[in-house]
Amino acid sequence: MEKIIHKEKLTDHPEWNESYYFVFYDNKKGIGGMSRIGFKPNKQEGMTFFFLFLPNGSVAGYHQEIHIKELKSRIKVRGMYHDWQADGNWYFKFNGNMFFVENSLDLPKITQNPKLIQKVEKVEMNFLYTPINEVYEYSEYMTPESLGIGKKSGDKHWEQIGLVSGDLKIGDALFRINNAMSQRDHTYGVRDWTGVGDWFYYVVWFNKDLAINPAAIVTDDGRLSTGGFLYKKGKNIPLKSINILNQKFEQNGILPISSELEIIDNEEKKHILEAKVGKIIPVPFKDFQGNESVLIQSFGEFKLNGIENGYGTFETLRKIRN
Repeated sequence: MEKIIHKEKLTDHPEWNESYYFVFYDNKKGIGGMSRIGFKPNKQEGMTFFFLFLPNGSVAGYHQEIHIKELKSRIKVRGMYHDWQADGNWYFKFNGNMFFVENSLDLPKITQNPKLIQKVEKVEMNFLYTPINEVYEYSEYMTPESLGIGKKSGDKHWEQIGLVSGDLKIGDALFRINNAMSQRDHTYGVRDWTGVGDWFYYVVWFNKDLAINPAAIVTDDGRLSTGGFLYKKGKNIPLKSINILNQKFEQNGILPISSELEIIDNEEKKHILEAKVGKIIPVPFKDFQGNESVLIQSFGEFKLNGIENGYGTFETLRKIRN
């Protein structure tokens, strides 16, 4: 397991951030969720979000911010706790009230229009995460150009696939999760949500022996910063290059529909990854200069080299261009 906290890497940039991400999906039960905890010590801010995607098509959300004095190794914000263990396992825990909406697109609108809230329910999560691969660090295998373009999305980026088991209680309903696919990531560096350019980030699982995690930042002039890995039969294979064959969006150019990527790995093998987005939660960002972007949190369906039944996250960040 990588070092968990990096105080010594802290710069004076106000957006310097150390963050921790967790995602899981129980493909049999049709329920999944994702959480991030992030700390910006120069702004003395800590934040977390937690989203749940439910079998009936509804979604739930939780967001909290706190004041912090400095980075600490205890990764906790309010009711969300990413509890790392020295042996490499993690406990992911949550206890709090979540807002539920029938239409996932309505979730960011509930502060302005509370009538969109379907219900508020107590949610408890107690998961044990056990890794199944070695930690993969993006930047070690990225080209100098990719590193330069990606400077506003972090300096180091670790990914690890795991299995989670435990209980998820939503109101009176109890979901027992048993060895569901999951993944965690960990980054530090500047994270500029409105200045980084467009991006995509997919965490895709097929089974315990096959997964893929491609990511790219796309600049306004079409250049790409790419990274990620293919996991196959116990081995992490770096991704050498990614070519966007096709991306489809709604008419506003923000909400994704599908994508098709051509991926070359470090063993010079070519892969075609096809993706279709599912329910979408849009997360808007706006900086002090008025620049705006929308981060899309979603699960999708994937096909790799003709292999079907892949599933996982379909995340995009899109600038709003006037």
